[in-house]
Amino acid sequence: MIEERQEWRELLEADAAGYARVAMDNIDREFPYAVPHTMQEPGDFPHRPRAQHPVFYGSYDWHSCVEMYWLLVRLLATAGRGVPVGALPEAEIRSLLDSHLSADGLAAEAAFMVDRVGGRRERPYGWGWALRLAHELASWDDPDARRWSQRFTPLAETLTGNFLRWLPNATYPVRYGIHSNSAFAVSLSLPYARMRAADGAPDLLDALVTATHRWFGDDRDYPGAWEPSGSDFLSPALTEAELMAQLMPAEEFPNWLERFLPGLADASPAALFTPAVVSDDSDGQIAHLHGLNASRAWCWRRIAESLPGDDPRVDAALTAMRRHADVALPHVAGSDYMVEHWLAAYAVLLLT
Repeated sequence: MIEERQEWRELLEADAAGYARVAMDNIDREFPYAVPHTMQEPGDFPHRPRAQHPVFYGSYDWHSCVEMYWLLVRLLATAGRGVPVGALPEAEIRSLLDSHLSADGLAAEAAFMVDRVGGRRERPYGWGWALRLAHELASWDDPDARRWSQRFTPLAETLTGNFLRWLPNATYPVRYGIHSNSAFAVSLSLPYARMRAADGAPDLLDALVTATHRWFGDDRDYPGAWEPSGSDFLSPALTEAELMAQLMPAEEFPNWLERFLPGLADASPAALFTPAVVSDDSDGQIAHLHGLNASRAWCWRRIAESLPGDDPRVDAALTAMRRHADVALPHVAGSDYMVEHWLAAYAVLLLT
């Protein structure tokens, strides 16, 4: 595992500046932009993305824009913790973040997320990424980050409230591999929830943990051979396993995983170990499969790190991780915009 981490550091050092440039370009690219909007009356439609989202107006859609902000903050914070990232344009990134993450803009984003249109928008995927960004800002010991984190607080608290209202009513999880996937959103949100609990507010963490065990605790014999679906960018099987690795006692997770996905030591089911084929980068739904390869690599890495070192599934997981990463990472930059407006976030999630 030490060798794997060194390999990731080297890849990050080589590619971090390019990832940062992709993110900065995406954040300021207002068009094309996908606007999911339920009209309440004639004329009820935003004139342009900036009018509705003064901060997260770029990168094709709201959640992808949030991902690009997280990517930039994550790269800066990782560099500050000693991981080499090459010629990262730190001053330029800080200037962009300071001008874009404004108090007024983030207050407007928070207000939108509780109105009659926005209160269910981006549930739960965008909520999870936004709370991941909130945690990244709040946990980074940096004067700029502290200022940005304070500005971000209203949005983070709004989304916390949204989660607390939604989770008790979510009788069943969503198990498919796109934005509504329940497990991935909970996983993204856990670091912020844990930080909040450490500060004396355990309500979000308790709600996330309770929902997770209700949804997934008794799962067994998952049909992983049925994956992937044609527009997946997440693996329902592996995102669930990654989440349970975080929330189960370390000594219990191996047995749960054996019940859930028997045969992993023998690279079975083969579908989970085989990278997806992407036939058309310009088709936004087909292009999702690049993300499936990247997010599977991340899940396989997390699963390998959560098992005992002598568990035979570790080698199988690491082999699958490398195979998926090798296929996904070359497409992060220089691909069609349907890939480039979001895939870099999954590369940084994997490499850091």
